[in-house]
Amino acid sequence: MPHLLVIEDDPQLRSALVRALRDRGHAVATASTGMQGLEEAVTHRPDLVVLDLGLPDVDGARVLRMLRSVSEVPVIVATARDDEPEVVMALGEGADDYIVKPFGSGELDARIKAVLRRLGTGAPEEPERPIRVGGLVVAPSAREVTLEGEPLELTPREFDLLCYLARRAGQVVSRRDILAAVWQQPLGGADKTVDVHLSWLRRKMGETAQHPRYLHTVRTVGVKLAPPGSPAEDGDPSGGDGGSEDGSEGGADA
Repeated sequence: MPHLLVIEDDPQLRSALVRALRDRGHAVATASTGMQGLEEAVTHRPDLVVLDLGLPDVDGARVLRMLRSVSEVPVIVATARDDEPEVVMALGEGADDYIVKPFGSGELDARIKAVLRRLGTGAPEEPERPIRVGGLVVAPSAREVTLEGEPLELTPREFDLLCYLARRAGQVVSRRDILAAVWQQPLGGADKTVDVHLSWLRRKMGETAQHPRYLHTVRTVGVKLAPPGSPAEDGDPSGGDGGSEDGSEGGADA
């Protein structure tokens, strides 16, 4: 039985979430303030935290930063706003997923199960051979990436995304497929999640949406990983991935 911690200051919403999540087979602890939530998370080590950003004592983003400094517990952020800066901030501070208020308990339960399922997936029984795409080498078993012989420092989610694309090098992959495979959201989710991580990957790989080398946005279809100099990429010259290339997509990675 998964043990959850819900950090939410609204007593009615908190009570409703507790009832709904317990009915779905979760053990649930609660906290009404950020500091209480931090103490609960450190003391009792839940399997997952649902964190409201609008807390009365400490800003939710700060709570997330403090939590990340002492724990790798998965966090789903609950936010009342669906604007890109809010999404980028949550992912950049280390959230594993986010959900926009108001939301149904069924959707929250599905996201909780998806995050726990993704983090609980074991490694393949036999080591998978490194994948080479031009000067890019992705080693799935070692979870290492090099570009032109130089190592790339990627977050776990960035690696999962790049590895997924590398396994399908030369193919156009839709954002829905990426969300289903990398974020374990088979019914789809927010394209901004994919776009933000693509923007971060591009930055680390020394390219931009306007001048891609490996990561190509294919207009209205999806994304393709291909080596430099490959035939017509049908790229979207406008970038089309939702992340700006001037650094405004956020300074930290999820």
